Amino acid sequence: MHIRKATLQDLDIITPLFDGYRQFYRQASNLEGASVFLKERLTNKESTIFIAFYDREETEAVGFTQLYPLFSSVSMEQMMLLNDLYISPAHRGKGIGTLLINSAKELCLSLKQKGIVLQTETTNPAQQLYERLGFNKDPDLHYFWAR
Repeated sequence: MHIRKATLQDLDIITPLFDGYRQFYRQASNLEGASVFLKERLTNKESTIFIAFYDREETEAVGFTQLYPLFSSVSMEQMMLLNDLYISPAHRGKGIGTLLINSAKELCLSLKQKGIVLQTETTNPAQQLYERLGFNKDPDLHYFWAR
């Protein structure tokens, strides 16, 4: 496996993975919309995306994670939101999620940030992975307002 940060030149590589991620969460496929969304995030430097490749030659992208910046007013520190984590179904259970999350942790440590927040459905089996990698459930973070 090979993990690296995505650049704007990787848009065609990450778009189908991002579309697959959205479909996992019961959204209709929308490759054009996914491409526009990711292009805006990368162009405006609003997120960091790590891509997992099956090999060092980068012939097959098999997963990604996307992180957004957050700030804690109480601690006056920056932190990250691990918003998206997706592994192609054929490659699940091979440690790719661990590698992607560890890449996010390394970035967090290198930037001296407070930590990483993540949110997922309560039925998502990836919760076991998050807990195994040191994430703790936070009962204080359970409100959401929607328009």
